[in-house]
Amino acid sequence: MDLEKVKAKIQAGETALGIELGSTRIKAVLMTDTIETVATGSFNWENRLENGVWTYDLAEAWQGIQSCYGAMAASVQEKYGIRLEKIGAMGVSAMMHGYLPFNAKDELLVPFRTWRNNITGQAADELTEALGFNIPQRWSIAHLYQAVLNKEPHVPEISFFTTLAGYIHWQLCGEKVLGIGDASGMFPVDEAAGSYDAGMLAKFDSLEKVEKQPWKLADILPGVLPAGRSAGRLTEKGARLLDPAGNLQPGTLMAPPEGDAGTGMVGTNSVRKRTGNISVGTSAFSMNVLEKPLKAVHRDIDIVTTPDGAPVAMVHVNNCSSDINAWAGLFGEFAAALGMETAPDKLYSVLFNQVRQAEPDAGGLTNYSFLSGENITATQEGRPLFVRTPHSRMNLPNFMLAQLYSAFAALKIGMDVLINEENVRTDVMLAQGGLFKTPVIGQQVLANALEIPITIMDSAGEGGPWGMAVLAVYAGFHKDGMDLADFLDEKVFKGASATTLQPQPEGVAGCRRFIQRFRSGIAVENAAGQAIADEG
Repeated sequence: MDLEKVKAKIQAGETALGIELGSTRIKAVLMTDTIETVATGSFNWENRLENGVWTYDLAEAWQGIQSCYGAMAASVQEKYGIRLEKIGAMGVSAMMHGYLPFNAKDELLVPFRTWRNNITGQAADELTEALGFNIPQRWSIAHLYQAVLNKEPHVPEISFFTTLAGYIHWQLCGEKVLGIGDASGMFPVDEAAGSYDAGMLAKFDSLEKVEKQPWKLADILPGVLPAGRSAGRLTEKGARLLDPAGNLQPGTLMAPPEGDAGTGMVGTNSVRKRTGNISVGTSAFSMNVLEKPLKAVHRDIDIVTTPDGAPVAMVHVNNCSSDINAWAGLFGEFAAALGMETAPDKLYSVLFNQVRQAEPDAGGLTNYSFLSGENITATQEGRPLFVRTPHSRMNLPNFMLAQLYSAFAALKIGMDVLINEENVRTDVMLAQGGLFKTPVIGQQVLANALEIPITIMDSAGEGGPWGMAVLAVYAGFHKDGMDLADFLDEKVFKGASATTLQPQPEGVAGCRRFIQRFRSGIAVENAAGQAIADEG
């Protein structure tokens, strides 16, 4: 589409905005109603460990949102010569799960507790037993119930609790709702009802320590909406929160706020049954849209939903790329010390391409990328750890392959349960995330690790905010009754190109040897967390 046509669409408000608050970056993507990206903006941020709790400052969240919106609007001004004043539809997505409780005065009762925390073990175990449904530690209901068990003084005051996406959406338009995908990471949902499971709500309320509370769970949870529904309108207050410069008009239709898992499914066209996707970043997760229920409850597998409510088996791991990023930073400092400043993309490309010369099992090297605890390996506190034996072959290619294997190791352990015990099969498994920006390397290592073909679409690098903008287009501009899967096939991804890599026998065998060492040494990783205090 030429510049003048795009300019006309911007002026007419035939645009959609997606904002996603990821683990390391907040990003805004503006697109036309015909799925053409117009402008983007981003802001880097990072979680902090404070008083034993992983958290983000909500004031920084708003600073980041305003910064990336401002950069996006400035890009529109520069490229098209017009101010961005009208947006037809928008949506907010963010990291799933976590805990944001508010009182009747809409005051936050405790600092935001993120998905990264491993502080709800007792609650997760008791709820899984009581509900007959896997409740992971990071789920919002586990955080709430742990606060109940701990007799935290704020619990009786709770009037409402939500996720990060739900909080931002509420502030922008006044509606206390969630998209069904994000809601399914707070409390189990019923596919047929399209809302929280009524039987499980009743079981929760009847728990001994819960029934003494002055609230019922259904009254403090957000409402639930499927993709395509209106979730409110941007208020004047919300417009100023987004755009302090005062140019943006209120009235934008708001799509249901979603979690990053849901936008990842949209961004990889993986909402139809027998499709799946893998998203890697600070954390990593695989999403497998199910044809039928699993045979058993597995503590390493969540059951959540697509943005339109279909059940999904989710394998979530808390740690993925943080250790690689730390080592890349160290190598970058070394290069700078030699007088060779290197752009981050070039640095990662050089390091990743070393893997081409690596031995298939990473030369006997072992690495644990656990910056935080990891549920799948029962690791309570993370301590990134690199281990080699006297006969390991330590060189840069083997070191970098060990880093990539380590980033995917916990995900492989969880995926093995789905594939080997539940016989879950997908027609296509798509991947997205920064580790795949260097062509072939990360994609091939992941295919070898999981022992399945991995596909990467050309649009996958756009990520979650792009997926959220697509959901906003779906809610704001397409009223023809087309379901979400057909909309993605026909309106978004028709003619899209993709690359698929098959597992390599030598790489599969090598990764198996690495995983065997990895499993054997988990006791060392766990002991490090107990023995070495975090002095931060």
